[in-house]
Amino acid sequence: MSAAYSGGCACGAIRYEIAADPMMAGHCQCLDCQKATGTGHASMLMFPEAAMKMTGKAKYYETKADSGNTASRGFCTNCGSPVLGRSSGFPGMVTVMASSLDDPNKFQPGFIVYAMRARPWDRVDPALQHFPKMPPAGPS
Repeated sequence: MSAAYSGGCACGAIRYEIAADPMMAGHCQCLDCQKATGTGHASMLMFPEAAMKMTGKAKYYETKADSGNTASRGFCTNCGSPVLGRSSGFPGMVTVMASSLDDPNKFQPGFIVYAMRARPWDRVDPALQHFPKMPPAGPS
């Protein structure tokens, strides 16, 4: 299977290839994503973890989400780039940061979660489906 998506961190120490299409893609405006990215939201794509091959090692830190799930965010210890994440609420899935893609134009967001935390200076596409928090089953 050839990689449909590929990417990595800014310095190249972490590289990944994903032989699948994303299960979902969107923006998260929660406070944790704002702090992790240093801006008003994180833009992510979610894939089956089994479809990902990764070289290099990410360091993870965990936070407890409003839902009670544990969110793990992976970043490069060399350049600090946020690259991927996991959530106990989505077992077997992995998220990649849209900015880590070799071709970020492949990112096609379909929703915004945690819109209740949006900053007035952070403008994302108003036509996207907005959720005040994380929907119980995840966005669709």
